[in-house]
Amino acid sequence: MKSIALILITILTYISSHSQENGRTINLKIIKTTAHLEETILLDSNKSFVQIKDFIPTIELDIKYATNQNVFYRKLYSRPSALIRLPVAKALKNVQEDLFAKGIGLKIYDAYRPYTVTCKMFEILPDTIYMGLPWKGSKHNKGISLDLTLIDFKTRKELPMPTPFDALVYASHPNFKLLPENVIQNRDLLIHTMSKFGFVVDPVEWWHFNYNSDTNFELIDIPHSEIENLILKLKLKR
Repeated sequence: MKSIALILITILTYISSHSQENGRTINLKIIKTTAHLEETILLDSNKSFVQIKDFIPTIELDIKYATNQNVFYRKLYSRPSALIRLPVAKALKNVQEDLFAKGIGLKIYDAYRPYTVTCKMFEILPDTIYMGLPWKGSKHNKGISLDLTLIDFKTRKELPMPTPFDALVYASHPNFKLLPENVIQNRDLLIHTMSKFGFVVDPVEWWHFNYNSDTNFELIDIPHSEIENLILKLKLKR
């Protein structure tokens, strides 16, 4: 009996020590199957996902985590995919239309991100300022965050911005002032237009925007391809 008790104590100690990340207990509710996600969508259509390019055909995509052109210098997605919740897509469409009148458009760097990828990012670069935190989850994991920039609509070239995407420096902060005037104007145009339609810029990344909503969007840990299949399945049901 003593040996059994010791084994149980060892197991419980292991579970306790491994249920924490940097001293913070992880107790998150995460949707991990498309069946569970579908249930939430049937209860609230605002929780539907859409493919950004299908919803806004004029938008440009450059999904950085499907390449090695990011701060991690490695591919974290098997292929390019840009998914977002339906209310976010509607707001983003309004942004694109507003900018189009100025001859400008949007380029998307990242949208929905599986929770597992957020954990992987923190494992590679355990930074608590710029990285999504595994013990909290990221709004990217909820499908309500976007990384993006502005492009000239005719040439499709990016407008000058303070830094490249994923530059973890002070110049990436949206209130950084030691920049050329045209760069500040471009950055502020992006921030102003996004905020006009319900987005809030991240305090340390000029390219990162969170959609402001009263809906309680859950954290998701489902591969892009499976959500894309669910989108198609729900379309066929209509």
